[in-house]
Amino acid sequence: MDGKSLDIQQDQLEKLKQLFPEIITEGKIDWEKLQATLGKENIEFRNERYVLNWAGKTDAFKVLQQSTTATLKPAPEESINFDTTENVFIEGENLEVLKVLQKAYYGKIKCIIIDPPYNTGSDSFIYPDSFKESKEDYQKRIGEKDEEGYLLKEGFFRKNSKDSGYYHSNWLSMMYPRLFLAKNLLRDDGVIFIHIDDNEVHNLRLIMNEIFGEENFVSEMAWRRTDNQANIGKFAKVKEYVLCFSKKIDNAEVYKMQLTERAKKEYRYKDEKGMFRRAILLDKTRGRHQYKLTTPSGNILDGPWMIKINDFKDLEKNNGIYWTKGGDEQPYGKIYLEDSEGQIPNDFLGIEYGTNQEGSLECEALLEKRYFDFPKPTSLIKHLITIGSSRDNIILDFFAGSGTTAQAVLELNKEDGGNRKFVLVQLPEKCDEISEAFKAGYKTIADISKERIRRVIKKLQTEAEELKRKKAGELALIESAIANPQSQIIPGFKVFKLSSSSFKIWRGNEITEENLETQLDAFTNPVREGSEKENMLYELILKAGYLLTDKVEAKEKYYSVKNGELIIALDSINDKLIGKIISAKPKKVIALDKLFTGNDQLKTNTVLQMRDAEVDFKTI
Repeated sequence: MDGKSLDIQQDQLEKLKQLFPEIITEGKIDWEKLQATLGKENIEFRNERYVLNWAGKTDAFKVLQQSTTATLKPAPEESINFDTTENVFIEGENLEVLKVLQKAYYGKIKCIIIDPPYNTGSDSFIYPDSFKESKEDYQKRIGEKDEEGYLLKEGFFRKNSKDSGYYHSNWLSMMYPRLFLAKNLLRDDGVIFIHIDDNEVHNLRLIMNEIFGEENFVSEMAWRRTDNQANIGKFAKVKEYVLCFSKKIDNAEVYKMQLTERAKKEYRYKDEKGMFRRAILLDKTRGRHQYKLTTPSGNILDGPWMIKINDFKDLEKNNGIYWTKGGDEQPYGKIYLEDSEGQIPNDFLGIEYGTNQEGSLECEALLEKRYFDFPKPTSLIKHLITIGSSRDNIILDFFAGSGTTAQAVLELNKEDGGNRKFVLVQLPEKCDEISEAFKAGYKTIADISKERIRRVIKKLQTEAEELKRKKAGELALIESAIANPQSQIIPGFKVFKLSSSSFKIWRGNEITEENLETQLDAFTNPVREGSEKENMLYELILKAGYLLTDKVEAKEKYYSVKNGELIIALDSINDKLIGKIISAKPKKVIALDKLFTGNDQLKTNTVLQMRDAEVDFKTI
């Protein structure tokens, strides 16, 4: 305590920092960034100060703030156990998908794991993100779009060459809005892991500091991605990085990381305290302390030693020294297994956490051919999941690629009986027509990813059946976890595809004499011609703030969502049905406005009855 009253200015600044961490730079408000965040037009970042800036940053803010009317269309025919599973695979451009998910999944994701483009100079990642500009300028910038403003498929993807004068800027403009929207989806105790390499690790750290706040940095881990490297160039490129940030550092929950079986083998010594591995104390290269020690047999060792003599004596007094026997007597420290389990490395993840070669072999074993170059190994992703989530959380990956995250979640649930759920997003990036994948019938990367998930599920189901037939005692725990439906989610996944809305868009501020009739039609009959009922249902579920996996039941003339919390009427409406709906005691009811056409009295009575029953009633 300093005896002073509350510093009002600092208190207000802290409130702003909680709401908009991206506007605080070195403890002060960046007014231009605040204006850009709030959507003010014609903002330019000019003042010289410590700030991350790049060509196109203003446009990145516009992309971020541009709303979308898109939705997600269910594809049960491409799914497994569509009606019962809690896993989701979304095919579509991830920026639009993240915007679509904002209302339903805001603050619900515990762990995000992404492996975005590394900007190596050969990546095709420049998404032609749109914002409000003239049609002519937009087409010059990214190519063609359809009459509703949706990008044509061939306009999804472009290569970012190192020859470009905006090489780093293009990557930053792509990443910034996606990371911003991803932060919204995290729970207050959530964390995000991002894979990256030397090309952009420095810029990624800076934009994460800006979006998440520097105080929410958790760790930057180096991962050894390969156990060998061809002799290309003077330096062997054998490592990548995993950056970890929290939503709110004071609320963040990270969990114990289990040692791999490979690592546990190092703990092969034992004393009364438990299993331990040796720690080098005598090192002629790294040792910095010179003193003499007497071995148990009377020999004298000079050093140099890794620790000071007083530290050595403390270890010796507490039975913390292990002496080798025989002619080469040498003291070692003891690192106990009990103390090592659960520690999260903040500097280096060795090959015991998996390599890219292992990731390739995993995919090849499932798909019977090699369709991906060095995907992440499931062992690495499993370790990140166990750090960042508990057994019943939602894990999001919006750069899904080969689908490693889905496999890691499914296998972890099998191993420990967990109820983790995944949400994966992958762009339907076209496979090259000369590729093995295209020849095998896969038109897009998303198609391969979905097939990998299907094969993982089939493999796990086959293994479960085999385990059920075995009666060995050591398998009882695993068998119980697989056989007990209460201990794990039903294997499967629901496929959704990014799509235009099933409803016409009413643009009252854009009415002209020429389009008046069209706009009035959108107002009186908002359903697009040819819209399918199931597509409308899931669009309304999402836009009402409910999850894609909330239970949906088809009742007589209406749909019940999440055990009756939400009721949606799409077919018909009358006094009897209204009474039945109200008696179900929903929190919210949505009905098509056209169901009341020609009966204004029914609509008025319905509004009054819903209000009396304290039901949130909406029509569309």
